[in-house]
Amino acid sequence: MAHTFLLEIGLEEMPAHVVTPAIRQLQKRVADYLKEQRVSYDAIQPFSTPRRLAIEITGLADKQADISESVKGPAKKIAQDADGNWTKPAIGFTRGQGLTPDDIVFKEFKGTEYVYVDKFIAGEPVETVLAGLKDVITAMTFPTMMKWGAHHFEYIRPIRWLVALLDDTVIPFSILNVTTDRVTRGHRFLGKEIPLKTAADYEAALTSEYVIADADKRKALIKKQIEKIASDHDWIVDIDAGLLEEVNNLVEWPTAFEGNFDQKYLTIPDEVLITSMRDHQRFFYARSQSGQLLPNFISVRNGTDHDLQNVVAGNEKVLTARLEDAMFFYKEDQKKSIADFVDRLKSVSFHDKISTMAEKMARVEAIVKVLAHRLALSDAQTQAAVRASQIYKFDLVTGMVGEFAELQGVMGEKYALLQGEDPAVAQAIREHYEPISADGALPASVPGAVLALADKFDSILTFFAAGMIPSGSNDPYALRRQATGIVRIATDQQWALPVADLANAFIAAEQAANVAPDLDQASQIDAIVDFIKERVRKIFKGVKIRYDIVDAVLGGSSTDISQLFTAADILTAHAADDNFKDVIESLTRVIRLSQKAPKDIANVTIDAGKFENDSEGQLHAGVDKVAAAAPKGLKALYAALAAIQPVIADYFEATMVMADDDAVRNNRLAELTRLANLALQLGDLDQLIVK
Repeated sequence: MAHTFLLEIGLEEMPAHVVTPAIRQLQKRVADYLKEQRVSYDAIQPFSTPRRLAIEITGLADKQADISESVKGPAKKIAQDADGNWTKPAIGFTRGQGLTPDDIVFKEFKGTEYVYVDKFIAGEPVETVLAGLKDVITAMTFPTMMKWGAHHFEYIRPIRWLVALLDDTVIPFSILNVTTDRVTRGHRFLGKEIPLKTAADYEAALTSEYVIADADKRKALIKKQIEKIASDHDWIVDIDAGLLEEVNNLVEWPTAFEGNFDQKYLTIPDEVLITSMRDHQRFFYARSQSGQLLPNFISVRNGTDHDLQNVVAGNEKVLTARLEDAMFFYKEDQKKSIADFVDRLKSVSFHDKISTMAEKMARVEAIVKVLAHRLALSDAQTQAAVRASQIYKFDLVTGMVGEFAELQGVMGEKYALLQGEDPAVAQAIREHYEPISADGALPASVPGAVLALADKFDSILTFFAAGMIPSGSNDPYALRRQATGIVRIATDQQWALPVADLANAFIAAEQAANVAPDLDQASQIDAIVDFIKERVRKIFKGVKIRYDIVDAVLGGSSTDISQLFTAADILTAHAADDNFKDVIESLTRVIRLSQKAPKDIANVTIDAGKFENDSEGQLHAGVDKVAAAAPKGLKALYAALAAIQPVIADYFEATMVMADDDAVRNNRLAELTRLANLALQLGDLDQLIVK
């Protein structure tokens, strides 16, 4: 007989951002538990609201599946002594299976007799298995945990009730002082407690008490209500997926409503209004059909439409107070010049172990100038990037950003334009924060991309030098995100950014401009290269590059971010070539032999007079061709390396590299080292798995 089981964890209201991950976690943990316990079922339906996490399991089996198996033990010669008595290994084996030596039979396996026992374990009733869900519930983890009462147990919020109902029977267990029952609870203000006759009554019973327990149905209803209001007023409403998810996890019985604010606030930049509505009040904003922001919003109440006008008025009042503050700061900020704000940055700390924000901007200006030269920017692009670097943090000390921290960069762009700065400068100020997440938007302009790189490089250099290096999951200054930003910008712009070389150039430029921090940045360059390469590794993993290709590319000599990606693409593209195995094996042999060369081998001039066979001359000519191809890019380099593979094979066939004569041996090792260094631009090819 198939059963239906309901599990509900009743809680004090959870933060909205926790609800969806929490119900997914519960669903997975229960599914894993049932699989481990050999209990079959048809489906698990999740339910969630701010006050509950619940699952309904349908098609649940009566009991665990029985276990019937033949278990192999030690060989017969080990299980019995010369007199045929059972040995300790045999006795221990059977005891471990819950049996005795009398249950042993012998079976042949690959020509040798072994001990076997036939084992049968009857499945436990499903009621017994379900009682173990207590441990599943208490094992759940959350971003933040809390204790309550005198208990040491921690959870996302205090547990207030538990329902565990198998058809019409309560499955008994307790967590702290809360014992399972059949009673669930309706809406906090509109509903009441509901004794459930059977598990299958759950969703309908809650609906009768003003709770839509199915999060997907609740979300669809909210979206439908918003769309109707928008349609009735001919508005365009952007139903942001993240905001919709958040609002959905704040309510149990949603009722959408419209509100408005005074048109005078439309003189404030749209970004400020949208931030006030969307981020601070969780309102959906409205635009006209022509795209103009309107003095209207849509919000969602956790309840019915009873006395809705009072709710509307309250929300309008709260929003108006926030917009009044925004208008005040907007007007006050415009009474000061950018120079005034920049001067104030001299007393604003970037970090107390590093420098002020003004000193950071001075370093970034020096870095921007290096990048502008290395990347061969146009005069206009260079001027815009340099000017932006001189002022780009000024909005941090404006009143608007003090009130709306989310608008860093955005207000910098707005105020820069109001004060007559070049639009390219203003755009770079906004874009220097990008990307703001691992997969966020990248700077669209060249000056913005250069400023973003400079700002991120400076942060990583100085924090590493100050000893504040991310470890484990600890990354309070978001340096991993900034390193990922460097990688993504470099690949997006297809810029050559050899990290080690650039870091040295940045430090030298800071010293020349007398703006270097009182920190040993140079000592951290190798660590920073590894740190950025780890970000590259994570990106490679996300696009499913073969792990051995990843290891090879990151193990090579190149620290140029774009080159790492190009190398991975080239090796991936050629991995299926008929000659790939031969090419890689030949180059790997070259690299391994080069590692046996003396440290000063680079000082050895290759002398053709010391060649003892034709293959040495042919290899020398081939390496010359590879060296000539290398500056043309990695594609040309790989093609040249693949082309001389037969020459390398002939060379090793005819030549004993480790000759007794020191001069001959070093001459050969110098040639191979020259070739190895060219090949290592693609990566440490010894890491590749070829078949």
